[in-house]
Amino acid sequence: MLLDLPRFRTGKLRYVSSTHYTDEEHKKWLDYYSIPAHGKVTLLSINGPGIIVSLWLTIAGGFSKPAVKDYLRRLIIRAYWDGESNPSIEAPLSCFFGSCYSTNTITEYYHYSSLVMGTTSGGYYTFLPMPFEKAIIEVENCSDLDVDHLYYMISYYEGVDISNMGRLHAVWRSENPTTLGNPYLILHASGKGHYMGTVLAMEGLSQANPPSGGLGFLEGNMMIYADGELAYGSTGTEDYFLSGWYFIKGPFNAPFHGLIIKDEGRFRILAYRFHIPDPIPFQRELRVMIHHGEYDEVLARYESVAYWYQIEPHKEFNRINCGQLS
Repeated sequence: MLLDLPRFRTGKLRYVSSTHYTDEEHKKWLDYYSIPAHGKVTLLSINGPGIIVSLWLTIAGGFSKPAVKDYLRRLIIRAYWDGESNPSIEAPLSCFFGSCYSTNTITEYYHYSSLVMGTTSGGYYTFLPMPFEKAIIEVENCSDLDVDHLYYMISYYEGVDISNMGRLHAVWRSENPTTLGNPYLILHASGKGHYMGTVLAMEGLSQANPPSGGLGFLEGNMMIYADGELAYGSTGTEDYFLSGWYFIKGPFNAPFHGLIIKDEGRFRILAYRFHIPDPIPFQRELRVMIHHGEYDEVLARYESVAYWYQIEPHKEFNRINCGQLS
């Protein structure tokens, strides 16, 4: 990775931001857009070929205010590549950037940073490359409140070779509660590509001590099947996130993996892992699942975002409707 730093780049760096003229003649502008309740705003709509290399945004307002927290839960980010009518990325905005935790309708903002993405001091960012022939990125406001100030900056290279590159995909799922006897499904994808990472929020719903309650869901193993074969399996949930003993030392941030929340009082865990050193390839099909407890015996609330690259067109996944986020 560092060896590429001296290498000269091809193409040109361009950017799109929320700064726009309101009175071009008199050089008056705003640095933000507003999103009315149940409305949408398009952040970017461009033709390529190109590669998006950074995406940052923030929402004005105190992050302790319930209304702003509600926005974090009820904003949906979507990305459409190469003229497809089905989004390749669709997730609650906060969850897409890894701050994937909520109590009822209140989403909490947690400061963390990784090499891939993070939520840092009020902002959201990702450096995951997003190749495209055509790109549209939008945000929908599912709340009953207007979003007064949405700021964003997106950088991309144009005029670059994107042959033999997959398109970034991200999908959100949730179960509340998990199904006894069945693992929690994070992703089922069809086509050719490779798996890049997982953000996973978990909350135990039983007051019993482990293994049947509390943090006992962490006994569950991660299982990743590529083309019908087990390509990766962990020896426990925290083991998949490269930790041990129920995350014995508490929250940490590393470049490719980390623990954002460990709340033993409310049995809550939020963790991430990105397979930058070890992407998991598949030629036809990928299935990513995790057990909640050793044998799926622990009732819990799970919420996840899966990240992967694949050739378009992709298998359409279940779309988010605003009612799911209430």
